[in-house]
Amino acid sequence: MWIDSHAHLDAPEFAADRAQVHGQTRLAAVTHCFIPAVERANWEAVRALAHAQGDSYGLGIHPLYVPQADPADLQALDAALSAYHADPRLVAVGEIGLDFFVPDLCSPAMREKQEFFYRAQLELARKHDLPVVLHVRRSADRLLKYLRAVGQGGYRWRGIAHAFNGSDAQAHHFVDLGFKLGFGGAVTFERALQLRSLAQSLPLQSLVLETDAPDIPPHWLYRTAAERAQGVNQGRNTPEQVPRIAQVLARLRVLELEQLRSAAWRNTLDALPKIAALV
Repeated sequence: MWIDSHAHLDAPEFAADRAQVHGQTRLAAVTHCFIPAVERANWEAVRALAHAQGDSYGLGIHPLYVPQADPADLQALDAALSAYHADPRLVAVGEIGLDFFVPDLCSPAMREKQEFFYRAQLELARKHDLPVVLHVRRSADRLLKYLRAVGQGGYRWRGIAHAFNGSDAQAHHFVDLGFKLGFGGAVTFERALQLRSLAQSLPLQSLVLETDAPDIPPHWLYRTAAERAQGVNQGRNTPEQVPRIAQVLARLRVLELEQLRSAAWRNTLDALPKIAALV
């Protein structure tokens, strides 16, 4: 059995056939998915979906949604984390983080706003003693800076640096702070040399599997811009891709697939401990 540690199953891309996607996911032996929230407007949707499908969820404000967020959303997040504290399916604060890749998020004012919301959400995660699921895009060093600052006094973080694509040194810093690193469709591309090197060299106990469905499709679903211009549809990424992504990662690490499955299962439960009671 497999866990998809990051899947946006509430996304509109699944609106027409969400039940079918869920069924196909279970047929592929992916028995559990973590569903992160991205903004206040979808907190209740991810919570309801996690309960309906037997999955888990997180609550948070994604950096791509920070531009339209305001401090009242942080107060609402604090209230929601308190209200659902006893909910066994609420397992993390997330998806939160920093994005210094999207041009509209890179102005000085927007970088400052991102960092304000990121730090505030880290403080809420510590207050409510929940793991954190991080969005990392050209922002690893700043993410680490605030983890260290908010974690002063010996606090031990847990969580996942999702879709990790930083350096070897940055990877080890996240692991040292208590995080696992999420690997998904990007690692299936032969040209992703640095990422594949990391996937091969990092300690096995630091890796978890994810799809980021419907985003970051593996190479067998990906269509180039030229193909899309010719009318070829982009393949839709779903959690049922986890075992095939795992096959690629197992080959890179020269592991038996069962070794990787077992390790990824244990690692996900270490990163998001409340899932253990659900699976």
